[in-house]
Amino acid sequence: MKLDPFYLIVDSAEWIERLVPLGVKLVQLRMKDRPDTELRNAIRRAKTVCAAHDCQLIINDYWRVAIEEGCDFIHLGQEDLATADIAAIRAAGLMLGLSTHDEAELETALRAAPDYVALGPVWPTILKKMKWAPQGLEKLRDWKARIGSLPLVAIGGINIDRIDSVFAHGADSAAVVTDITLNADPEARVREWIERTARLR
Repeated sequence: MKLDPFYLIVDSAEWIERLVPLGVKLVQLRMKDRPDTELRNAIRRAKTVCAAHDCQLIINDYWRVAIEEGCDFIHLGQEDLATADIAAIRAAGLMLGLSTHDEAELETALRAAPDYVALGPVWPTILKKMKWAPQGLEKLRDWKARIGSLPLVAIGGINIDRIDSVFAHGADSAAVVTDITLNADPEARVREWIERTARLR
């Protein structure tokens, strides 16, 4: 499979409704610790927008809800992977992306035969506290050499000025959160990301 090089990650349906119509083609809805009703409502709103704009929607963590809501892509962290029913995810026809942070996690991820692997944090990130040090660009190159044709997503501290270096070191897609959501003009930043990554599509 081929991932869009611009991989937007947001925490609400509102963000998706605001930004996907600008031309975003790959977005992850990452909501943490929300009531089931709120989560399902957000997923349904996100699906509607993404379907209207030919955007691939990825749901973070909630694989059971994603199956029940008829989604087609799930992303799991390693802790979630340990408890998820991969057979049920596959039986439902969902594609699967997995986070990795070190050698052991990469081996675990590859055993699950994912549709892409994410490596992070490439640079320091303010999004969440992490026990892993920044991986650096050379680790991206190493991961890509090891996973071959499997798409590699770079995540963590990525901003508009780091796009070229990320792709030069083997990433197929760059996941971005705060460079968009904390920007003074998120719409303008999204348009800039789309323009800068257009040549990679």
